[in-house]
Amino acid sequence: MSSITEKNVKSIIAKGEGLEIEFKESYADLSRSVFETICAFLNRNGGHILLGVANNGEIKGIKEETILSQLDILVRDMNNPQIISPTFYLSTELVELEGKTIIYLYVPESSQPHSYKGVIYDRNQEGDFRLENQQLITNLYLRKQDGYTENKVFPYLVLSDFETEKFDMVRKLVRLTRSDHPWVNMTNEEILYSARLHLKDFHTGKEGYTLAAALLFGKENTLAAVLPHYKTDALCRKVDVERYDDREDIRCNLLEAYSRLLAFVRKHLPDRFYLEGNQRISIRETIFREVVANLLVHREFSNSYPATLTILKDEVVTENWNKPYMVGRILPENLRPHPKNPTIANFFKQLGWVEELGSGVRKMFKYCPIYVKGALPLIEEGDIFKIIIQYEDKDKQELGQSLGQSLGQSLGQSLEQESTQNLFYNNIVKCLQLQPLSRKEIASMFGQAKASGYFNRTISKLLADELIEHTIKNNPNHPSQKFKLTVKGTLFLKSINEIT
Repeated sequence: MSSITEKNVKSIIAKGEGLEIEFKESYADLSRSVFETICAFLNRNGGHILLGVANNGEIKGIKEETILSQLDILVRDMNNPQIISPTFYLSTELVELEGKTIIYLYVPESSQPHSYKGVIYDRNQEGDFRLENQQLITNLYLRKQDGYTENKVFPYLVLSDFETEKFDMVRKLVRLTRSDHPWVNMTNEEILYSARLHLKDFHTGKEGYTLAAALLFGKENTLAAVLPHYKTDALCRKVDVERYDDREDIRCNLLEAYSRLLAFVRKHLPDRFYLEGNQRISIRETIFREVVANLLVHREFSNSYPATLTILKDEVVTENWNKPYMVGRILPENLRPHPKNPTIANFFKQLGWVEELGSGVRKMFKYCPIYVKGALPLIEEGDIFKIIIQYEDKDKQELGQSLGQSLGQSLGQSLEQESTQNLFYNNIVKCLQLQPLSRKEIASMFGQAKASGYFNRTISKLLADELIEHTIKNNPNHPSQKFKLTVKGTLFLKSINEIT
């Protein structure tokens, strides 16, 4: 399933080239200047690259017989330290536009400076430019180092501070993702250098292993020394909500923490039979691999706020401290992936534990309504990054009683009969808590390309119950029509949140 749509690509093309957008024709062969742009995007704010599009936005497409070779060169050269240093994994997507095929690349900002064939590139509104002034190069290194906690250098860390067996595990995992992965035949020290886990501190001039290295491979006493407040708390509170039914106090490195958190999830959450095509997949595993990876990879480690994964009676809540790039609810429509710890994220990507930035959010929106019918994930970005995943239907009687107290018994009885039979009712209200949305926009959040009959009846029911209203009241069928919450709908939303 493609994560970039034709509509998204057309929107990018309409904006034209600039600080974060670049077009390359690349009709018959890959333009080598694309690597200069990739390097510049990695060093600046990230951006979008469209291959098969002229500078003026005209869609040229890519010659069909050259598509595979161009993709192969991109993958091969991005993993060649003689071309891009340090190497960086990028995902590519093919998009059909006007009967032509183009290649889409999203390049995230990196936490480290990159060079193309030994030359460092940066980006401005005019395009890519070479950094040749030593002061500008030093400023780039300082900006990257100061902006990302994971790059903090600890000069006195040595190989004996790391868990040796984890390197063997890494070699086995990368071999599964790519049989010729260079880490397979590297020593432990070479892996650390290749993954950019050994850097120079440009403030002090000292070199050493980084906080990212300690977090990925460190022994528990190593982590306690470099990051005393670090821990991840896994709690099961299905019965004893004041304390817990089960708990994992996790203070080990991220590679071990990933396995322990998934084991905790498997221990306490149900899995459900599901066929995708003719292949059975684990819905629980698919969803919570993304949740756990997000909890570990994208947290801000400089803050003492503990990361938590809490399993309640019918939902799982994760929280971690965060450097927000937006405030509010994250939806597929407003998703703008931004790396929080790019070096750690890239390491997880090499292991096959995460894919490209943003894929986890899209997977959760795809599979959560299958795990529990109609139940969408709630993902909120702020100083605290929060994810709520429902894994069981809500208690119908409890919901009806609570709604009866807050909105009146008659409405509560009506909602008990209607909304609890299908989670569309409650979740449509939740979708509208931040901004008005069109019928199509709401339907897409439930994985519907076109609104179903039940979906439309639920919208009508919400209008009749006066929980939502049209934004253009005098013309219900206006093409720009959207829905928003009423005062009554806001009260209803509050009652749901009090229950959950």
